[in-house]
Amino acid sequence: MNEYTFLITVAIAFLITVLLSPILIPFLKRLKFGQSIREEGPQSHQKKSGTPTMGGVMIILSISITSIVVVSRVNNGVLGYEVLLLLLVLIGFGLLGFLDDFIKVVLKRNLGLTSKQKLLGQIVIAIIFYVVLLQQNFSTSIAVPGTNISFDLGWLYPIFIVVMLVGASNAVNLTDGLDGLLAGTAAIAFGAFAILAWYGIPNLSVTLFSLSVVGALLGFLVFNAHPAKVFMGDTGSLALGGAIAAIAILLKLEILLVIIGGVFVLETLSVIIQVISFKTRGKRIFLMSPLHHHYELKGWSEWRVVTTFWAVGILFAFLGIYIEVLSS
Repeated sequence: MNEYTFLITVAIAFLITVLLSPILIPFLKRLKFGQSIREEGPQSHQKKSGTPTMGGVMIILSISITSIVVVSRVNNGVLGYEVLLLLLVLIGFGLLGFLDDFIKVVLKRNLGLTSKQKLLGQIVIAIIFYVVLLQQNFSTSIAVPGTNISFDLGWLYPIFIVVMLVGASNAVNLTDGLDGLLAGTAAIAFGAFAILAWYGIPNLSVTLFSLSVVGALLGFLVFNAHPAKVFMGDTGSLALGGAIAAIAILLKLEILLVIIGGVFVLETLSVIIQVISFKTRGKRIFLMSPLHHHYELKGWSEWRVVTTFWAVGILFAFLGIYIEVLSS
């Protein structure tokens, strides 16, 4: 195995997404699968109303096809339980997101699935994920990044997995609010895990899957960068959030996800802080949450917000890799 295989993996996923986009985007337009913009959001976003959504379908297809083809080729036709689990989470969470998007754009119910329906679906997928891990005698210990310290969660570990998968999928979903924001920050985070999966662990299957995600997202950015011609919708954001949490679990880098996914954490914290402050003091900390909207309302251009968050994502990725190297 050499670096050329890794480059080819990224290239295949990139090309599949780029080739699918000119087919899927007009198809979504014909079906009138256009994004509905919330009235309480920034007024500058109203012009995006009608932009095709559910673009996450081509991201999921690209990742699935690439990872299956490449991993089976290098592993003599065997995918292994890790790739199957990653595909389970990716497609499972993606289907939840698809239902959410479908209800919003077709049934015209702007909030999509109820929070309880979405949570139930996420928990069911997370439980299936854990049951499969259980069959593999998977360790229930978690490590403290940057140290040689680890501790066994025992019976608490399945609860921890459910919280991780549900929390990560929702955190990533909150980040999807500006053209190219999530596609870029997610590509950076998955790229960091690809590096750790190869040079740190190593785990070839997870490396190739992570690189498939990077390639698919870079291909999606061609059409999603400002001004976006398509949005990934919850179809893509929920799938990506679940997948990155699953990767962190399989690599036994659970806590490191908080660092590498630092942008997602900040976006989520901004929402939590805003809600708590408003309910307890009647005052808002941010002009609007999630955090990216705060900077928009401060007068930053959309592109400035996105590129700044990309830069912050790169810093978090390097920090996560550096911390893991310290404990190696």
